[in-house]
Amino acid sequence: MTTLPPPAEELRLLDAELWHLDARRAVLLRRREWLVHTLSAASARQPAPDRGSTPSVWPAGAGTAARRPETPAPKVQNVLLLLGGILLTIAAIAFTLVSWGQMGIAGRALVLGAVTVAALGVPVTLLRRGLGSTAEAVAGLGMALTVLDAYALHEALLTGTDGLRYAAAASAVLAGTWVAYGVGVSALASPAREAAARKGAAGGGARLVLRLPAPLAAATAQLPPLLWALATGAGPHTLTAVLLVTAAADTAVALRTTRLSVRIVAVVGACGMGASGVLAAGWLCWSASGPGSAARAAALLALAATIALVAARFVPEREIAIGSALAGGLCLVAGVGGVLRASVPGEWTVPGCLAGALALTTVPPTRLPEPVRRGLAWASLTVQGLAVLWAVPLVAGTLIGPAAWVGRIWSDAPGGTRAAVFAEVPWPPYAATVPLVLLVVAGVQALTGRGATWRPVATTGALVLGWATAFVLPAVLDLPHPAGLVTQGVVIVAALGCAEWARRASVEAAGPSPSHLTAVVLALITSLHLALLSLASEPATIGVLVALTALFGAAGVRRGLGPFAAPASLGYATALACAIGASAGWQPQHTALLVLVVPGAGAVIAARLGGTSAAVPVEVTGTVAMVLAVVLAVTDPPTLALVLSLGAVIAAGTALRAERRSGGYVAAVLFLLAAWVRLAAWEVTTAEAYTLPVTAAALVVGFLRRRRDPALSSWAAYGAGLTVTLLPSLLAAWEDRHWLRPLVLGTAALAVTLVGARHRLQAPLVLGGSVLALVALHELAPYIAQVVGVLPRWVAPALAGLLLLALGATYEQRLRDARRVREVFGRFR
Repeated sequence: MTTLPPPAEELRLLDAELWHLDARRAVLLRRREWLVHTLSAASARQPAPDRGSTPSVWPAGAGTAARRPETPAPKVQNVLLLLGGILLTIAAIAFTLVSWGQMGIAGRALVLGAVTVAALGVPVTLLRRGLGSTAEAVAGLGMALTVLDAYALHEALLTGTDGLRYAAAASAVLAGTWVAYGVGVSALASPAREAAARKGAAGGGARLVLRLPAPLAAATAQLPPLLWALATGAGPHTLTAVLLVTAAADTAVALRTTRLSVRIVAVVGACGMGASGVLAAGWLCWSASGPGSAARAAALLALAATIALVAARFVPEREIAIGSALAGGLCLVAGVGGVLRASVPGEWTVPGCLAGALALTTVPPTRLPEPVRRGLAWASLTVQGLAVLWAVPLVAGTLIGPAAWVGRIWSDAPGGTRAAVFAEVPWPPYAATVPLVLLVVAGVQALTGRGATWRPVATTGALVLGWATAFVLPAVLDLPHPAGLVTQGVVIVAALGCAEWARRASVEAAGPSPSHLTAVVLALITSLHLALLSLASEPATIGVLVALTALFGAAGVRRGLGPFAAPASLGYATALACAIGASAGWQPQHTALLVLVVPGAGAVIAARLGGTSAAVPVEVTGTVAMVLAVVLAVTDPPTLALVLSLGAVIAAGTALRAERRSGGYVAAVLFLLAAWVRLAAWEVTTAEAYTLPVTAAALVVGFLRRRRDPALSSWAAYGAGLTVTLLPSLLAAWEDRHWLRPLVLGTAALAVTLVGARHRLQAPLVLGGSVLALVALHELAPYIAQVVGVLPRWVAPALAGLLLLALGATYEQRLRDARRVREVFGRFR
């Protein structure tokens, strides 16, 4: 049997065990710090302690961490060498530019030659000793001195030589010299390399090859062709060709070399020179004054495209290959477009570029790698997008142009569609081929999207582009105005048909189709454009509105079109009613009665639609038509009262539906407004004529509600109804000097108070009593004012003091009475 020690003894044992653990942890931490320090010293090429022996001194400062250097030793070495090389180069430049004239020619040659030879020869010895970083620094100084030597040679002996020609030759010589120097140093250091390799790991890590000369030579080699072309006064085409040839050479070096530094320099040079050459060739091609100069510039673009496509063919990185092929394809299309711009009429330039872009995708797939084909496809798609953007001004102008007829309805009957559409909008230049461009791009989208994962997007794009083609065609062909209206009507029918087809396709595919909604939106946009375009003449307006009302009404019975077509039909029916009224010369208030047909039809249609998604849009459209009818009739109060009454009847009929019971409140409000407007038309100014009908209806509704729900508060049942009459009548009685209104109001308030007291209802009791007291105060106010004017001024303070004394003397009794009154009043409901 195990027995636990006493608590004090157990606590002592736990403390002792914890102390031993802490001591052991401190020993392990010190040992770890020593090991970290030893490994850090070994990584910095410092002699490490013998593993088999115990360190002479235990790491001092037990519990303190060994300090690690913030910057590794190799980085410090490289920084020092770089700074030393820079300072020496600056000193050499200062010597050459400032102190050169203080020495004779022999001294100058001796100094620069000796320093250059020494700087170029020392790296061989440094490499053999394994000091690669130092050798790189000294070699950089030596190559900088060769540049100063070239400058000094020109200033001393070749001052009459052209500067650009000399710079071109000197840069070529320097580039070749640096390449030879790098190879020679590596060859001289090769015996040391073999010896180091035989030693094994002890010296195998030493770098015995200079890395600096090759990339510097590659960067310097960019200059000779361009400088020589500038020196010979070459024209822009020759300069552009030089840039592209240099880019081609850089591309070849980047593809062939295995040294990363040289490849980076070559890629940067190829991109910089190639981009400059392409921009220059494009500017020359698109600004050429004739086909000849345009063809020469196009040849330069073809050269740039060849360089890019060759690079895309052999570069191993897939993303770079795609981008290079994309650039090459765009260069080819730009060249074709520049030649066409200078050779054919301006409207055919974009179609020609589009044809060139489509030709990029006709190359047999087996002859090109997949990245190149993808890059060319992206280039073709880019040109297609730019062609569509070129067509946007015409589409936008066609869309917004007819809005100008809103300000001058039925003012003129234009002879052609273009004059009607672009009445106040400028006609875009070169717009004759826009339908062709849009149609071609739409066909490409439809064909390339078949069987692809992005087929819905392609189908939607083809639908939009096809619609745009048909949309702008009447204006481009300048059809007669009636023919243009008919053409737009056909576009609407086609869009609705596409929407129904897309809906059926989505049902079969068990998934939503973006083409369905897109087609419906396009049909609505075209219908609005058609309605605005028909405002130019009266017969066209009425005929178009009748056709649109019937068309969207017929389309509204379709399941997928109902939520959009049915409200559109009601909207155009409203516009048709307004147009008929204006054509007949009716006043706005008389037109409002015709507009009321639309809310009535909307209520009937919504009832037939039931709980479908089209019911709410139909009701909203009917409500908007009702508001329009009220606005039209607002200037004639009798007609406005009639309109409000008919609107109330429509709302009451809607409230018969179980899901629209709240429409009864709308009907009540409209009936009330109609009654008020009628009273105002009769010039009735008595407030009770406006308020008593509301009070009577509200009290009847409150009475019925309390019968169904006995727990309902009297304030909720009768408060609003009583307030509607009592409050306006009280305000009128307060300003009325006649005795009849206060008498009738006081009698009514007394009756309400008695009813409230009889049935224990708070609302009638409080409201009736308050009004009765205020009416009595109003009647007694003159007499009170007369008495107050007769009494001395000290009477009021005296009466107030007596009142306070009386209240203080009977405070407890008053509190008891107040509690009793509150309890009695609380029994009322």
